[in-house]
Amino acid sequence: MQDFLSAATQFINTTASHIFLTGKAGTGKTTFLRNLTEITHKSHIVVAPTGIAALNAAGVTIHSQFLLPPFTFLPDRFLPEEENSRFITQNTLAHKHPLNSARKQVLRSIDLLVIDEVSMLRADLLDAIDYRMRAARGNFKQSFGGAQVLFIGDLYQLPPVVRKEEWGRLSEYYNSPWFYEAKALKEESLVYIELDKIFRQHDDVFISMLNNLRNNQPTEDDINLLNQHYKTPNELTAIKEVITLTTHNFKADEINQQEINHLKSTSHFFNAHLEGEFPESMYPVAANIELKVGAQIMFVRNDNENKMYFNGKLATVKQISGETILVEMAETHKPYQLKQVRWENKKYVVQEANNLQEEVIGSFEQFPIKLAWAITVHKSQGLTFDKAIIDVGNAFADGQVYVALSRLRSLDGLILRAPISTSVISTDQQVVAFVKGNHRPDELPAVMKERQQEFIRKLFEKTFDFSSLIKDIRYIRKDQESSIKENSMKTVLVQLAESLEQEQVNTERFRRQLTERLLVGDTTAFMERLTKGSAYYKKQLVQHSKMLLHHLEVTKLQKRMKTYLTSITELDQALCKKLEEVDKAVYLTEAIFRGDEKIEMKSLTQQRLQERNSILSEIRKQLEVEPKAEKKKTPKKERKQKRTDTKNTFDVTVDLLNTGLTPEQIAQERSLTLGTIETHLAKAVTEDKISIFTFMQESSVMEIIDAHRQLPEGATSKDLYDKLKGKFGYGQLRAAMAHAKKKDI
Repeated sequence: MQDFLSAATQFINTTASHIFLTGKAGTGKTTFLRNLTEITHKSHIVVAPTGIAALNAAGVTIHSQFLLPPFTFLPDRFLPEEENSRFITQNTLAHKHPLNSARKQVLRSIDLLVIDEVSMLRADLLDAIDYRMRAARGNFKQSFGGAQVLFIGDLYQLPPVVRKEEWGRLSEYYNSPWFYEAKALKEESLVYIELDKIFRQHDDVFISMLNNLRNNQPTEDDINLLNQHYKTPNELTAIKEVITLTTHNFKADEINQQEINHLKSTSHFFNAHLEGEFPESMYPVAANIELKVGAQIMFVRNDNENKMYFNGKLATVKQISGETILVEMAETHKPYQLKQVRWENKKYVVQEANNLQEEVIGSFEQFPIKLAWAITVHKSQGLTFDKAIIDVGNAFADGQVYVALSRLRSLDGLILRAPISTSVISTDQQVVAFVKGNHRPDELPAVMKERQQEFIRKLFEKTFDFSSLIKDIRYIRKDQESSIKENSMKTVLVQLAESLEQEQVNTERFRRQLTERLLVGDTTAFMERLTKGSAYYKKQLVQHSKMLLHHLEVTKLQKRMKTYLTSITELDQALCKKLEEVDKAVYLTEAIFRGDEKIEMKSLTQQRLQERNSILSEIRKQLEVEPKAEKKKTPKKERKQKRTDTKNTFDVTVDLLNTGLTPEQIAQERSLTLGTIETHLAKAVTEDKISIFTFMQESSVMEIIDAHRQLPEGATSKDLYDKLKGKFGYGQLRAAMAHAKKKDI
């Protein structure tokens, strides 16, 4: 099995095995992750240990998705009381930091959890994830609640951070802090897939040297060859258009500050534009960037549109005029005008028919650059340089020298600030032992065949097991007894439970028949039985879904039913998931028997969504008629009062302003963002319902109007916002412009 990227795709799509996708720097791990949505039929989310890593992976942080507090997790149920302030356990998570319904729904909806940059992922954090997954999915028998996990990263890069006092306690549970030591992974061995084709480097000598450094086995020739690239301080001063990779943050900051201070040109400052939720820990670049003509900068993302730059590309600032910044690209010396780009913070949400979607909750707009005379080795992970000064004479962490050197495309671009000795080259021997024990590429075909057989067996066992649905219904009936006031509500849940319970004997017999046919290798008989059974159960589940959807819509019309509504919404999600499993069973099994690598499921998903929307539409039509027949006639005076009391969100904001509240107080009162309130007020100014001076100072209004006059014709709100360096919100800008237009200022 030479194509390990194809092997990874097939393991993801046709097995339930947890997978560790690794490989040397530059072997395509990041590219594989970016293309994952296109190559897998499985519903999945992407998480990473840090905000920047999550942003680069187009995912979310682990702590955000799993609502984990910033404490050390111990894989125990309880702890002595005195330790509760520093450590958390399963009991702490369950009772003091419970998951909300929205996040539970997301974790229940996925087939695959993707964790990027796992070299930074600690074993205790992975065990916390495992507990959250089991609890949310109601499956404590399988690791991660039965979901598949794809780990992506390189253990030969920088290790996870663990403080001495933390390790004193964690060492009682783990041999090392690396993710593979997690208790959750002791139940099932990882499928280890190492990508071996290097795309970043093409020089065989350099590749061989990097491999030796990676394995902590540098030869004397390797060290001598490296040190041929050492330059004296005087020689370094003559080298231009180059970045320094150093070991410590203070060194990188010191170099950047010294260099920009040496420039005699004027400082210019450029502010980021933020909207919604975008925590500082996720800022991809500085919120306030200082630039001067002559400053050396580095791009921190790829230009996918015009291919003018890539992540790690250097340039020099040549001209600054207002918000216009002209730079000259390193090496090519091509001119380029900087453009602001947008980064998005998102969360995962489950919509109709168990449909997992990404929802943007915040954004950050800024020039995609940072000062780049120097950067730390840690922050250089994932970057590529044509040329760099490597300053690792004081390397202190395992893998630091390897990471720094592997950023370069070739030895031609290597410049050493200090000679390298074998004393600063190190690799964690526990990692070496782990890799040696798991990297068996020749065994992958046999492992895949075995895991596929196991996957098919578990697939129909899980698909045609309705016990969890019965359990959920019983729990709702018991837990929400006080909320279920009408007999009709009780009847729906009873009918669903009884219908599912009556099928248990038949379902067990059906599963036995499938197992027998699978064991004897009678693929034709197996598929015939599976096809007929799937059609039968799908028909039943569609009927159950209709009944529950009707019940859901009726419940939405009731008052004081929020808790009960949440419970049956989660039951509806579970029923949708079961219907999805039955729908996919035949299609997926046939694809595995054919040996397909990629499996297309979009048409099935779309069909299910259309069927559900059709059912919902019919139910809502019925309910538009039914309530009117039962509704008592309301006296005319009361109807008039109700109409007066019903105001849209815009009117409520205006009314609160008229009571004397400030926009900030209104935002707090209504639990809305200040930007939303200012948008309401801008609309009110446009419609002449209020004076702008009821919430803005005259001096502020005139400052905005004067700034707008200085902009060219056709300028946008964004141009005005940038002109004023973010001093005023967009709502205030729109209000001021509406005022100017009305008064013809």
